[in-house]
Amino acid sequence: MGMLQEFKAFAIKGNVIDLAVGVIIGAAFGKIVDSMVQDVIMPVVGRVVGGLDFSNYYLPLNGQGTAMTLAEAKKAGAVLAYGNFMTILLNFLILAFIIFQMVRLVNKARRKEPEAEAAPVPTPEDIVLLREIRDSLKR
Repeated sequence: MGMLQEFKAFAIKGNVIDLAVGVIIGAAFGKIVDSMVQDVIMPVVGRVVGGLDFSNYYLPLNGQGTAMTLAEAKKAGAVLAYGNFMTILLNFLILAFIIFQMVRLVNKARRKEPEAEAAPVPTPEDIVLLREIRDSLKR
């Protein structure tokens, strides 16, 4: 029963729940970024570099022709799929940049305002009385 209690205490901690929520949101956000890269950015990039589907750019390594789609070329043998790699790399860079911006905003929100200088500690009453007595004796 001890191990079950330890696991329960571990699973209920806020950090574990925050991590689980982050993973779920990250997976959903990753799909959004993936769609943006594949459906919006890469067709434009492909059009600029002269092709319509950038993810189908590859170098044949097994003598197959370059007129086939990437899937067909992979069935025929080994290929160097640099277009697909560049699509995934761009996807990662966009996702990493967005996560960096989110972490930056959270860190900025967590920063504490600079504390005002602490007021000087008031002098204890007995010291004040002793000073008054000293001053009276001087007069």
